[in-house]
Amino acid sequence: MMFYKNSFREALGKALVDAGSINKNIVVIDTDLSKSTRTKYFQEKFPDRFIQLGISEQDAVGTAAGLAIGGKTPILVSYAMFIMRGWEQIRNTISRDNLNVKIVGTHSGLSDYLDGSSHQCLEDIALMRVLPNFTVIAPSDTTSTYALLMQSLEFIGPVYIRLGRDNASTIYEDEEDIMLGKANILHEGSDINIISNGAMLKNSLEVAKLLEKRGIKARVVDMHTVKPIDKDILVKICREGAPIITIEDHNIIGGLGGAVAEEVAQIRPVPVIRIGLDDRFGVGSTSYEKLLEYLGLTPEKLIEKIIGVLNGL
Repeated sequence: MMFYKNSFREALGKALVDAGSINKNIVVIDTDLSKSTRTKYFQEKFPDRFIQLGISEQDAVGTAAGLAIGGKTPILVSYAMFIMRGWEQIRNTISRDNLNVKIVGTHSGLSDYLDGSSHQCLEDIALMRVLPNFTVIAPSDTTSTYALLMQSLEFIGPVYIRLGRDNASTIYEDEEDIMLGKANILHEGSDINIISNGAMLKNSLEVAKLLEKRGIKARVVDMHTVKPIDKDILVKICREGAPIITIEDHNIIGGLGGAVAEEVAQIRPVPVIRIGLDDRFGVGSTSYEKLLEYLGLTPEKLIEKIIGVLNGL
């Protein structure tokens, strides 16, 4: 399934409309960002099931909780950074009561490059995966965005879906290749394992191609579901013993790398090298590509880091 400009938010907007057509209990909650997040598509199609709460994220969380208690399926959408303003309410209402609320954080990671560090949410995976009952997902392209949102609506329970803004590459051609909770091996190799998700998966695949030219064969894994993490594939990787490198546009503390390291430590320890934002904030940039280069997350910069790490093992 292809979307205009390969945009995460365009995929979200179309998925919400399709989901609303299938499930009449779905209600979308917005916090004054319907144009930016593309919830405007749902608003245009189902105005009676769209709630605009303005810049009031804590109220939005409470409203979503109330709708879930009343038997509706609320989907709360906002920038990832702004959703974190309601984390206390998410913990005390949605998480503790295990409510059927789906939360979508758009413009996550470094995707909101123009607005600088205040808007670049690099902590959301850590904050959301620590909450009991929550499923945490980071789709890598428009097809997986659509598929994983739809799958998250098939079960009762709280879900957090982390999306970028635009800059989505085409990773998957078929939705049937994507299953919530099941990681996908996208490139085979036996020398190292690269585990990534979200917007960084494209660069991880490019890294594998560049490494191959240097005689290093890298397996690339899309760990789109961070919680519950796919333990089966981690057991397979650990038994083979090759080093693991995680790549993410998130703080390496508490993010995908942290989740992988926690599981690996309980299986059979192998080296886990976390690449992402190393305990720092982001920064404003004139383009997404320049920001990635500055922070060392382009394929070329990633190669330098990985080779350096491998030489030190």
